[in-house]
Amino acid sequence: MSKSENGLTYAAAGVDIDAGEALVSAIKPLAARTRRPGATPALGGFGALFDLKAAGFDDPLIVTTTDGVGTKLKIAIETGRHETVGIDLVAMCVNDLLAQGAEPLLFLDYYATGRLDVAAATSIIGGIAEGCLQAGCALVGGETAEMPGLYEGEDYDLAGFSLGAVERGHALPRLDLQNTGDVIIALASSGPHANGFSLIRKVVEVSGLDWSDPAPFCDTRTLAEALMEPTRIYVKSVLPLMQAGLVKGAAHITGGGLIENPPRAIAEHLRARFDWQSWPLPPVFRWLAETGNISDGEMRRTFNCGIGFILIVSPDNAEPVLASLLNAGEVAFVCGALEARA
Repeated sequence: MSKSENGLTYAAAGVDIDAGEALVSAIKPLAARTRRPGATPALGGFGALFDLKAAGFDDPLIVTTTDGVGTKLKIAIETGRHETVGIDLVAMCVNDLLAQGAEPLLFLDYYATGRLDVAAATSIIGGIAEGCLQAGCALVGGETAEMPGLYEGEDYDLAGFSLGAVERGHALPRLDLQNTGDVIIALASSGPHANGFSLIRKVVEVSGLDWSDPAPFCDTRTLAEALMEPTRIYVKSVLPLMQAGLVKGAAHITGGGLIENPPRAIAEHLRARFDWQSWPLPPVFRWLAETGNISDGEMRRTFNCGIGFILIVSPDNAEPVLASLLNAGEVAFVCGALEARA
């Protein structure tokens, strides 16, 4: 083996091993904060173990999801605002678990970049840890990949992977229990969440605004600050209702909006009938529609339009479910019902 002092090194090729080790040291206390029964976050191993019995499960089914943040990352990269995209990453995964009736247990992330910026990466993973805290799951590991030549400049990408569990017989949707007249309860979103940002960035381009300009739909924030509002995580307010057997179906309103997501939680002989007048279109979506001259149909199949999650419940349970959600700090309201599919 050559021992030349002038030979090539991994660092000379653009991969800084020392920076990677510094990042692991920086994020270990972040992961430790997310410790929960069944898991002991200890970064550095080759895998993570989870004890389902210690978490309180008797006869569980395992549920897994994976997702990313999409082109919302471009705003973070262009503005240097990295602290909330980690929350988005967790939310996109754990809210999907929740739609199956599952409790989020573990989370892992994949962070890929051309040049590892330890400060930016620590901020990103700090957001991931915050999202895990909001969801009650443990951040047990991940992968940081420095790949010069594949990613240019400050570009990076994120992917998330979550694992949850639900007791056998309690998984959602319960299609066999759904009936005409079942009530659709909406939980308000915090904004566009992490969907439709290719169209959002196009609207911003058309508007001629800079990210640092005041948001036309929010007097107290810049355009970047308003659009970077992280995805709301609904686990702690919704999961108890599911575990109590009060929910027949649920949908996370992501890509595909209010057109394509609800049918995934509804029996084939039924369909959702939304009362589109039951909630006002939030200002950010009004601005997007007006500035981009976007039709109602395109808005409803691209964005959540102010609804981040829906629950399907029997009419008898609608009032107690609403009361519980409101007590938990959610903005919740009846937005429609199930009807027979013609």
